[in-house]
Amino acid sequence: MTAWFDLHDGWKLTALPHGGILAEQASGVGEVTATVPGCVHTDLLDHGLIADPYLDDNEDRLGWIGRTDWRYTRSLAAEAEALDGTAERVDLVCAGLDTVATVRVGGREVGRSANMHRSYRFDATEALAEGGADPALEVEFASPYRYAEANRERMGLLPGAYDEPYQYIRKMACNFGWDWGPTLVTSGIWRPIRLHAWSTARLASVRPLVSVSEDGSLGRVGVRVAVERTGPGTDVPLTLAATVAGETTTVAVPAGETEAALELVVADPGLWWPRGHGDQPLHDLTVELSAAEPGADQSILDTWTRRIGFRNVAVHSAPDQHGAAFALRVNGRDVLVKGANWIPDDTFPSRIGRGRYRERIDQAAEAGINLLRVWGGGIYESEDFYELCSEHGMLVWQDFLFACAAYPEDEPLATEVEAEARDAVVRLAPHPSLAVWCGNNENIWGHEDWGWKEQLDGRAWGAGYYLDVLPRVVAELDPTRPYWPGSPYSEAEGVHPNEATHGTMHLWDVWNEVDYTVYRDHRPRFAAEFGYQAPPAHSTLRGSVTDAPLTSTSPGVLHHQKAIDGNGKLARGLAAHFGDRDWSYDDWHYLTQVNQARALTVGIEHFRSTWPYCTGTVMWQINDCWPVTSWAAVDGAGLRKPLWYALRRVYADRVATVQPVSGGGLAVVLGNDTDQEWSTEVTVVRRDFDTGRALSASAHPVRVAPRGALRIPVPEGVARAQDPAREVLTADGAGERAWWFFSRDHELDYRKPEFDVETRVDGADLRVKVRARVLLRDLVLNVDRLDPGVSADSALVTLLPGESHTFTVPGGAGLDPEAVTAPPVLKCVNDSLAN
Repeated sequence: MTAWFDLHDGWKLTALPHGGILAEQASGVGEVTATVPGCVHTDLLDHGLIADPYLDDNEDRLGWIGRTDWRYTRSLAAEAEALDGTAERVDLVCAGLDTVATVRVGGREVGRSANMHRSYRFDATEALAEGGADPALEVEFASPYRYAEANRERMGLLPGAYDEPYQYIRKMACNFGWDWGPTLVTSGIWRPIRLHAWSTARLASVRPLVSVSEDGSLGRVGVRVAVERTGPGTDVPLTLAATVAGETTTVAVPAGETEAALELVVADPGLWWPRGHGDQPLHDLTVELSAAEPGADQSILDTWTRRIGFRNVAVHSAPDQHGAAFALRVNGRDVLVKGANWIPDDTFPSRIGRGRYRERIDQAAEAGINLLRVWGGGIYESEDFYELCSEHGMLVWQDFLFACAAYPEDEPLATEVEAEARDAVVRLAPHPSLAVWCGNNENIWGHEDWGWKEQLDGRAWGAGYYLDVLPRVVAELDPTRPYWPGSPYSEAEGVHPNEATHGTMHLWDVWNEVDYTVYRDHRPRFAAEFGYQAPPAHSTLRGSVTDAPLTSTSPGVLHHQKAIDGNGKLARGLAAHFGDRDWSYDDWHYLTQVNQARALTVGIEHFRSTWPYCTGTVMWQINDCWPVTSWAAVDGAGLRKPLWYALRRVYADRVATVQPVSGGGLAVVLGNDTDQEWSTEVTVVRRDFDTGRALSASAHPVRVAPRGALRIPVPEGVARAQDPAREVLTADGAGERAWWFFSRDHELDYRKPEFDVETRVDGADLRVKVRARVLLRDLVLNVDRLDPGVSADSALVTLLPGESHTFTVPGGAGLDPEAVTAPPVLKCVNDSLAN
């Protein structure tokens, strides 16, 4: 027999304090009911024992939680009665324990954990049998801080980005704070926990190795199976059967054997493609384990089912005349990566369900994104994430979980790292969306450039993981996918890890040091990280900060800014483009969001214009884990910042941009990321600000090859402004209009905003039509200020005199039209800068 028992109800949580003020704080908790999956913070919050960690600076008063031991308990009486000795083996299966735990059944220890990032299976057969009619399940968590700090004391201080011990424990690094996240170090049963009762044998692991013939006519699935047997099941012959896409194969597993391989071949399988390149057919792969020889009556002991897709994936990194490429190749085709980095969508990941994953991945897809990079300071996401990515055609770049620090290679961490890697690779291997395994985030770069070598003085720092352990695990368990040692990384010996002409590059000089126009001076082969900050939507910030008045430098706003000199860098960016002024809160909020959108627009348009030299961009970042000023396009409440709308434009399948030419002049660059030739006529016009009339123009009939790019030089008479403060260049005929302003905003002669506006209710929606009487730049409709539950369908709209645009607000029929059409809801650059 085989049976599963979910253990998600009936839990109690108790604090086990350790001395001093921490004991005093923890003693007030008592025993409370607990939610599983969940964590200590969310349970305490549910019972009103702590204030919302995301509100104001409440986070600062919750450090005691990470320095306290905690115990979860529940009765197993009902499960023990249901089992009553009917199974040869009963395992306690823990999908996620955060982090350092001792597990007891009926008072008897059955196992220990020291790794948030892997699953555990503990044999509880004897403990359950000896536990009487009402055996207790106890999971006792030791303080993660105490464990990590003890390791640091024993292993020696190693350099890292933050003064926290995150590299000394296999736990979500950003739990200890990051430059966009709070410091909320928690404990808990964060993924499902179940009892598994079974007899004879079970499927211990199933690894499908999927590939496609070079011509795409045959799909192959090599299924590698590991079997675990009970004592009585050792001498039982077994049968394995695998079925996919109408094809079935079986293999006998002789008595005593615990491994087997099956091979399936599917004719004309239908290839899985990234979004924008084709369809995403998915097929159920089912593996059954039976206790009989082939042909005899069979008793099914265990079943495993996942959805797979047929595709090949590789990284093309061959040297060329420029250096060495980094191109993600799917089914033999180099894909223009239009990507974004992904962080945990909540500081407490147990709160992220399938619906929330779907919302975020939908938002990414609607912005034109075709790859999400799961960043190495977070978690291996749940099955829901990868399944939804596979359905959406969203490629996944998966970092192993190392970020921004030198990592010890001592025990017990070294053993945990390999066990974790094996667990992750086996669990995630079925998902066709998973395209790249990457060894770490910025650690190889850090070792080279951040002064680590002097501090380490020859000590190990993690290279053994990135260059030996992890590639060996991937080669053994998942040879169908490429492994890349780190990001940034240059494959060639002796080449700097962040060298632009080789491999992957991170570009952080813009945010930290220089203006965003410097993106145009860079020529990366693949831009794997770059970004620019802005505050979240006003309603998100207002909902997390009670400051009165709310200003750019009020205490709560500053607390929700975690980057070093973050507000100073925002101010320098504003000064460079909008002038050095004492901005009101409304202007500051609006202009910093505009600046963020423009910064990423400049970078992505430039990098994309060099295709196929630069094969992709992965902007930092798509999402947030809480309400914060950050690099995200979608804020911690799930609201789209103006940056999201900018991404939708620059990541469109077909795009036109205006680019400066080295030595002077301008060019219009067309990008065609489709399989069809693009025939169009591009009209380039230099115009007068005040009237929109043409001062000079040129027309260019063009054809852009499939998956190609075309550069059109703009004639000098069109490209050179006579009055840079009052002229603008437009390029029409190639999708959404491309713009070029000849001066920075504070040098432009903006008129006060003059426009006619009409509102109309259309069913449940509100339509807002704006007709410009002067040039209006970067119109945004901030309807979240009136209702955080609605948003406009467009943003950053620029209009010439006489032109109009209609914003649609789905679900906005009940909004006050007067409030919708007045600042700061309806706002443009003219509002802030016009004399």
